[in-house]
Amino acid sequence: MADADVMDKLVSLAKRRGYIFQSSEIYGGTGSVWDYGPLGIELKRNVKERWWSSMVHQRDDIEGLDAAILMHPKVWEASGHVDGFTDPLVECSNCNRRFRADQPDIADGQCPVCGSKETFSEPRSFNLMFKTFMGPVEEQANVVYLRPETAQGSYVNFLNVQQSARQKVPFGIAQIGKAFRNEITPGNFIFRTREFEQMEMQFFVEPGTDDEWFERWKAERMEWHLSLGIRREKLRYHEHGPDELAHYAKTAVDIEYEYPFGWKEFEGIHNRTDFDLSRHEEHSGKRLEYIESHSGTRFIPYVIETAVGVDRTVLVTLCDAYREEEVDGDERVVLGLAPHIAPIKAAVFPLVKKDGMPEIAERIHADLRRSAINAFYDASGSIGRRYRRQDEAGTPFCITVDGQSTEDQTVTVRDRDSLEQVRVSADQLVTWIRDRVDEAAQAAGGAV
Repeated sequence: MADADVMDKLVSLAKRRGYIFQSSEIYGGTGSVWDYGPLGIELKRNVKERWWSSMVHQRDDIEGLDAAILMHPKVWEASGHVDGFTDPLVECSNCNRRFRADQPDIADGQCPVCGSKETFSEPRSFNLMFKTFMGPVEEQANVVYLRPETAQGSYVNFLNVQQSARQKVPFGIAQIGKAFRNEITPGNFIFRTREFEQMEMQFFVEPGTDDEWFERWKAERMEWHLSLGIRREKLRYHEHGPDELAHYAKTAVDIEYEYPFGWKEFEGIHNRTDFDLSRHEEHSGKRLEYIESHSGTRFIPYVIETAVGVDRTVLVTLCDAYREEEVDGDERVVLGLAPHIAPIKAAVFPLVKKDGMPEIAERIHADLRRSAINAFYDASGSIGRRYRRQDEAGTPFCITVDGQSTEDQTVTVRDRDSLEQVRVSADQLVTWIRDRVDEAAQAAGGAV
């Protein structure tokens, strides 16, 4: 299957099964802005909750933070975003479309939209931050920006968190939040969008220990992605060469996934040295040093950053899970999401709408949901069609109430991937499903 076909089919499935819709679709849509539907938001929440658990709840050296989207404009001056957060922009004089000048097809001199050659303007810098105004008057003094990253909120709150949580270096600050970039050429579904969500952790260390911590976090972050059930052969590191390093970075590595459109980065691990805290100390006039309690030694910590895109990670899970296969001569589409991140854990079906089967199925469905197991009830269509709908939705277990269920209170449970069917007592279903979800998480290498 061609890579373009995979993406087209995945986008279609995402809409059909309620994962992702184009924003404002009834008005023609908003470019590269997406809405998460009933299943999409569950998958997204599962990814975020696993990240938060691994970063904050399972550790005592990382604290959580939720910094505001709107910050003092001087924050972005200190960070270098006002002057340096730019892309080179060119415009086609024939169709008036604008593009990033560093795109490969643009370098060839041909417009990818109208096909005209040698019609591009000279490149000019374009700042990617969204600008707005705070207060009723639109004037330069009231300019604020929608944050292009969440990291700066951690830096300006470094001492607030360290002192209130009584943390000692090394320690980290983690947060999940929205960020905004006015991308010139977004695309590839939810890979590059103008509104997106980040999961970032800034780990503050003593200078001289930064290389060791960088290597440690590099390894830990790869293991976390594997814990989502992602295939190891589809993941790799990309070390930044001297010409790729950001102005703030001493060393940097990307974790890349082989999407249908090629190997692309979805998480970055950076040694940012003391760049950020030093810049904020300089621009704010406030001392941001850490003082060791036992020795009185003062230093500005170095920062090891792990920054992963929520939306890109969701896309990784969808791409990695999508497959088409033949079963008994019939083709089926499967979203083979790992059970511990699947939006729906189980679907419940009455085999027929009579003989007391719907009542038993409804009771099972209610019991599962009361036990915090997200379940779906479906009594419409043939049992085969219901199975196929849940295969596409990524549901790992389908529970069928049949004639035997009315006699002995057992049900048939079908596994999405192996297609094996086993009989399970209805009153044991909650424990049975939880055990299987736990086993899947452990097999993938992560705690639930």
